[in-house]
Order: sequence, then C-alpha cells, then structure tokens
Amino acid sequence: MFPKPVKAALFDMDGLLIDTEAVYIDALQAAAAAMGLEMPLDFCHSMIGIPGPICDGMIRDFYGPGFELETFSDHFDAHTARVFDAGMPVKPGTVELLDFLVARGLPLGIATSSSQATVAKHLGRAGLIDYFKAIATRDDVPRSKPHPDVYLEAARRLGVAPENCLAFEDSNTGLTAAHAAGTMAIMVPDILQPTDEVRAKCLHIASDLHAVLHLLRKGTPVVGVSAADP
Repeated sequence: MFPKPVKAALFDMDGLLIDTEAVYIDALQAAAAAMGLEMPLDFCHSMIGIPGPICDGMIRDFYGPGFELETFSDHFDAHTARVFDAGMPVKPGTVELLDFLVARGLPLGIATSSSQATVAKHLGRAGLIDYFKAIATRDDVPRSKPHPDVYLEAARRLGVAPENCLAFEDSNTGLTAAHAAGTMAIMVPDILQPTDEVRAKCLHIASDLHAVLHLLRKGTPVVGVSAADP
C-alpha cells in the first residue's frame, strides 16, 4: 500500500482536523455584507489553503481602492470568534485517527499555512495539541503552501525524511505542497474536490477521516515497515 516505509504522519489543520474553512467562508461573506458589499462564493473558494496575509491582499485587490480592510477584518474576526467561542468544531474521525497512529508508534506533526498563534489557540481549544511532537506554521518558513517548505520543516523537526512521512491534506494548494516535499500525500477533500493535476499527485483520496482510518487499518503503517514487507 505504501511505496516507502512509514515513519511519521504530517497533518494540515484547517479543513482537515478542524472544520474551520466553512466558518471562514461564512465570516468572509458576513463581513462583506456588514459593509454593504457582496463576496462571491467562487472568490471565497479561491482563498482556501492560502495564508491569511495573502488572502488580505486578494480581498483588497478584489474590492479596489478605498476598501477598508481593517474594518472588514474586524467584522470577520467578530464572526469567527462567536463561532469558535461556542466550541471548536473538530472534524469527525479526527481523534480516532490520531489515537490509531500514536498507538502504532508514529510521531505526528502539523504543517499548516496558519500562524503559530492560531494553531496554538485552535488545537488547544480542540484538545488536540498534545498529539503533535512537531508543529510547523507559515511563521516558521520563508514560503507558504503551495511551496513545500512547511512540510519539509515539519519533517525536519520530527527527524524523519519527508519521503517516509504520510501527509494528510484537504486542499489543492496543500496537497501540492505535500507532494512537492516528497511525502506520501493523501487528500481528504473538504469544500473543493481535487483538480485533475492534484489528483495525479495523491497517493489516495479519501472521503473523510473515518475512510482514512479504514484505509490504514487495511495496511497498518508500522514504523520501518513498507508495503513490500510481509
């Protein structure tokens, strides 16, 4: 099942472990509406997997000169705070999958385009942060996804070669980064389905994290064991 021995697993966060992308899209459209504007869903989708500072530039360019980004950001932050204060929405199957991998001796890492502060807040509130021995964020690398830097850094912090890491992603941008890093990349689509180009880069495409767990149980990744081993 696995082309190389599996010695670690790397995870994106938003849209994969935590159901934040739908919240962010609602917040984008709510912020625009609060300012008497509209934000098309297609434009929201174009920002999935893109680091926040780059999204800010995209939004500013979309609305043009005179757009009050700070006011927009205040509305966006207020919307997301209301949702997240009510409880961090963890994706179904997350805890079961992480428990399964930890029980089999695999160190786990986070490779995300979010900031260090956001990762600490979200994973902490979700009760997931202690699962991860390494966390690499956009603050830790010179280039964000779709470049491979954050995956390379997460693997380095775990002390495992990227080619011996399973990587789990929900977005086309993230999967491109994981593949470019040389990991064995599995996609669990959240809002957008993989493009044909990204589909060709996936080791596997799973419908959800429960499906990932089922997949791994069929070919359990044990440290130092590859698909070629009995």
